[in-house]
Amino acid sequence: MLKELIHYCEISKDGELLGMTVPINKPIDWTSFDVVNKCRYATGFKKVGHAGTLDPFAEGVLILGFGRHTKLLNQYKNEDKIYRVDIKLGIETDTLDRTGRVLKSITVDTPPTVHDIQKQLQQFRGDITQIPPMYSAKKIRGETLYKLARAGKIIEREPIHVRIDAIDILRYSWPVLACRVRCSSGTYIRTLAADIGHVLGCGGYADTLVREQIGDVALNECYTIDEFIEEWKSINH
Repeated sequence: MLKELIHYCEISKDGELLGMTVPINKPIDWTSFDVVNKCRYATGFKKVGHAGTLDPFAEGVLILGFGRHTKLLNQYKNEDKIYRVDIKLGIETDTLDRTGRVLKSITVDTPPTVHDIQKQLQQFRGDITQIPPMYSAKKIRGETLYKLARAGKIIEREPIHVRIDAIDILRYSWPVLACRVRCSSGTYIRTLAADIGHVLGCGGYADTLVREQIGDVALNECYTIDEFIEEWKSINH
């Protein structure tokens, strides 16, 4: 449920707006930086940041900090997350999502059953390791991985430790497997999708991705960009 924008604002005793922390529903095909730029321009704040990048193909909860609240964003970066992901089985891409180049299409005579999938998902629950994808914003030795990947360079990446508290199957109709994932900060859902496809023997990638929650902040509490701008105008007319 949306709260009035004033709820997120810090106002000084003399009425000056010092900062605000606002949950935004990032739209598909926008980068997280696009959202920051749009909201910076709309509000006039010089300092605007976000708590945790969402891939352009993904949508959902993106927490923005304005003014002095940019210093408060770190507390959200380490919060647990909840995602909803549609995994397209039978195809592998270089980005591990639908935006990438198809590397392999795998013909499956007998698709895995829900029972097969449930059995394989057991190994992804709890403390696990992941190899960060090349198409990510992670930096290794000062170089951003996705920039190297776009230049055709693949480098060795050390595995990272993450925690997955739950993976629930929401629906399954070959070749699409829809899951809800509750996980620690730093978990790569695209990597999880590809790894699930790998253990099922058919490959897979993240076709759609929605971040439903960061900590206690849920998607139904998030403003669309247009809603946020209208609310901002209403308190600054």
